[in-house]
Amino acid sequence: MAVSTVPPQIRERLVLLKKAIEQHRYNYHVLDTQDISDEALDSLKKELVDIETQYPELITPDSPSQRVAGAPLPEFKKIEHKVSQWSFNDAFSEEDAEAFDERVKKLLKAEYGKDMHPEYVCELKIDGLKIVLEYQKGMLVSAATRGDGRVGEDVTQNVRTIESVPLVLNEPVDIIVEGEAWMAKSDFDALNERQKKAGLPLYANPRNVTAGSIRQLDARLVADRKLRAFIYDVARYDAVPKTQHEELELIRNLGFKVNTHFRMCKNISEVISFWKEWQKRAKKEDYWIDGVVIKVNHREYQEVLGYTGKAPRFAIALKFPAEQVTTVVEDIVLQVGRTGVLTPVAHLRPVLVAGSTVSRATLHNEDEIRRLDVRIGDTVILQKAGDVIPDIVKVLTELRTGKEKPYKFPTHVPECGGDGSIERIPGQAAWRCVFKDSSAQLRRKLYHFVSKHAFDIDGCGPKVIDALLDNNLIATASDIFTLEKGDLEALPRFGEKTITNLLAAIKKAKEVDLARFVFALSIAQVGEETAEDLAEHFGSIQNIAKASFEELEAIEGVGPVVARSVRDWFDDPKNQEELAKLREFCKIGKKAKSVQGGVFAGKTFVLTGTLATMSRDEAKAKIKAQGGEVSSSVSKHTSFVVAGDDPGSKYDTALKLGVTILDEQQFISYLP
Repeated sequence: MAVSTVPPQIRERLVLLKKAIEQHRYNYHVLDTQDISDEALDSLKKELVDIETQYPELITPDSPSQRVAGAPLPEFKKIEHKVSQWSFNDAFSEEDAEAFDERVKKLLKAEYGKDMHPEYVCELKIDGLKIVLEYQKGMLVSAATRGDGRVGEDVTQNVRTIESVPLVLNEPVDIIVEGEAWMAKSDFDALNERQKKAGLPLYANPRNVTAGSIRQLDARLVADRKLRAFIYDVARYDAVPKTQHEELELIRNLGFKVNTHFRMCKNISEVISFWKEWQKRAKKEDYWIDGVVIKVNHREYQEVLGYTGKAPRFAIALKFPAEQVTTVVEDIVLQVGRTGVLTPVAHLRPVLVAGSTVSRATLHNEDEIRRLDVRIGDTVILQKAGDVIPDIVKVLTELRTGKEKPYKFPTHVPECGGDGSIERIPGQAAWRCVFKDSSAQLRRKLYHFVSKHAFDIDGCGPKVIDALLDNNLIATASDIFTLEKGDLEALPRFGEKTITNLLAAIKKAKEVDLARFVFALSIAQVGEETAEDLAEHFGSIQNIAKASFEELEAIEGVGPVVARSVRDWFDDPKNQEELAKLREFCKIGKKAKSVQGGVFAGKTFVLTGTLATMSRDEAKAKIKAQGGEVSSSVSKHTSFVVAGDDPGSKYDTALKLGVTILDEQQFISYLP
């Protein structure tokens, strides 16, 4: 047995140093108090590191010196959540909050047989990045991003650099908690000042920096960003408290930083008052706040209310009104889509809204322009709908000078090719190119052709398509399959590896599923689900091509408009010529037969709404892997409808026809 060479007094000193450093960390980063200077704390940390350097056997994972890893990671690993990670449904007004309260009371009354009066806990909704932390015996063992709710990225190495996240809890418990990583406004401003001095681009907002920092492979870069974290929920624990209010106290007692601005509310009126109060106070805090999270306080009630396919029924995020700014419409231009439909886009005087500069906003169609009465030169109110999509919500007509120009759809658009003629689609608010082979439209068709849900040619995105078109290497989709190495070598920034990878991807794409092939053709009105319906019904591209209007119209979910569009596409001589070339180059696979013996063998599913734990493509794959079929429309032959959040008309049709409806958790429970 080896005898330790570490003097007892050194061990004792190390224990005292770790305890003192941890206490000062907790005081500063969790309690927001500072009892010694930064320089004094740095001195204690240096002494600790000096001892560990001299006696490496004393280094432990919970040491304050081990927060920042040395070597960068080669890549992020995936981590499967032990508890599904839900997102909250959003609400935007007093009426939305009151409707939520009514739903809660209605469901509770159905369960308990009497009127219930739930209390709510209101917490600030911090605008950062969600993190999920797992502790075993009080030690941090993993940290993950939310991901798709089922699988996230393992960002343990980076989260360890966040000083407000304890490496060791105050009690040796097994627990999984959820929280939000964020960057202080003051740290964000300091970071941008450094960027400015270095002549580098400025960052848009703290939220983006936080998300980008957490996904850095080098933890030293993350540590430099000085991220922070609030923890707000217990996802798994042996003795979860009976109320959300007590849960926050438990989290705080274990050593986590909890946002102190939460409040118990006896009713929805108090909730709305809290929400209005923080609309005024939010900008005074050193972190971004974009709303208030409302949770039913009692856990028993939470369990009764349960979840939809996407979100808890016992909680909502009551968002603050979208940030609005004013700007000027400098021009209105028409953008040509891949099917020839024209979308009017407002070119704006650049303006900062919700943390990013905006210079474009779609005006959707002619009817929307008329509704707003928006004119070139108008001053308008712009907001980001859902903090994402720029949207013009109002024209300030009182600021008109008389020089503003009403917008009138032209009769000709150069990008439409031919004579550039355009026409309004009968019965719709949209306009389209009369000539269907414009250069702009061709580019968009080719972008679509190589995209993920069509031929999925890896490494052949819009920039590559543009380069191929601009250098006259392709003129049609089928030309892509004729490219050779020598054709590509003359292109700028096309190195040996890029060319090899692109040609390999093109070769791989020559084998394509029939539904993908049909979807890739850019037939107007034919989306992914309709393409699947056509593939399933006819079984081959030859059969689809020769199908009559009546045969097409008779397919469930197709109808006369889609049938006419399909028939017109296959009747066009140019399309027939291109189809013949594509069939020459490509091996078009027939629809795979159902797996025999799977749990869904002989069953037909329809998916509707948004699923929380998987994409629609993943759900389809799981159904087919178990022998089931997936259809785009509900009929009397449908076995099950899987309904996620916001299910729409398919849900209503299923109810009318008496088709069995499964929520996401019920669907998952059937999977082996």
